[in-house]
Amino acid sequence: MRKAAVELIGTFFLVLVIGLAVIPPGAGAMAPLAIGAILMVMVYAGGPISGAHYNPAVTLAVWLRGRCDTEDVPAYVGAQVLGATLAAWLVGLCKPNSVVNPMRLDIVPALLVEGFFTFALAFVVLNVATSKKSAGNSYFGLAIGFTVLAAAYAGGPISGGAFNPAVAVGLAWMGLSSWSNLWIFLAANLAGGALAALAFRLINAEQP
Repeated sequence: MRKAAVELIGTFFLVLVIGLAVIPPGAGAMAPLAIGAILMVMVYAGGPISGAHYNPAVTLAVWLRGRCDTEDVPAYVGAQVLGATLAAWLVGLCKPNSVVNPMRLDIVPALLVEGFFTFALAFVVLNVATSKKSAGNSYFGLAIGFTVLAAAYAGGPISGGAFNPAVAVGLAWMGLSSWSNLWIFLAANLAGGALAALAFRLINAEQP
């Protein structure tokens, strides 16, 4: 229960910052910095308790890697989606008069960007937060937050920059993305997470 609560809190603040930073009046070109920063601090805060996934694709990758109990997966994903939904609701209360137009996506580029950057995010998480080689490091939150920061700057203009199915749900609730685009995020993000777990296992075959 406490692990799921941490996942809800972390995902809530991630989506809250996304909404408040992106929806006008927002942070403009600085929005990815705010997003990467909130993820970083929430990873440091929740890492010792739940592993600080805040992302169903990361949960999938960590589960496939063998560092997340099967019985925790539904609770993690449910908490992440609920946190994103609650955050979207609060953003709507805070910015009730903002005009939001859903981003129009070109399917193939959006799938590629979401897939590759979710792979990068999950691969970084697996290497800095689950690997014996980096056990006890102090930089895991910074590495994860900066991965999302770089991904948001590079891929945000193409796909909307979710790299996270729970965030994609939040984007849809806030009107930043169409519900009809949700399948793009689900397919690309989950595939990216699964491929990251496979890559980690191939590269680190000696680790259980």
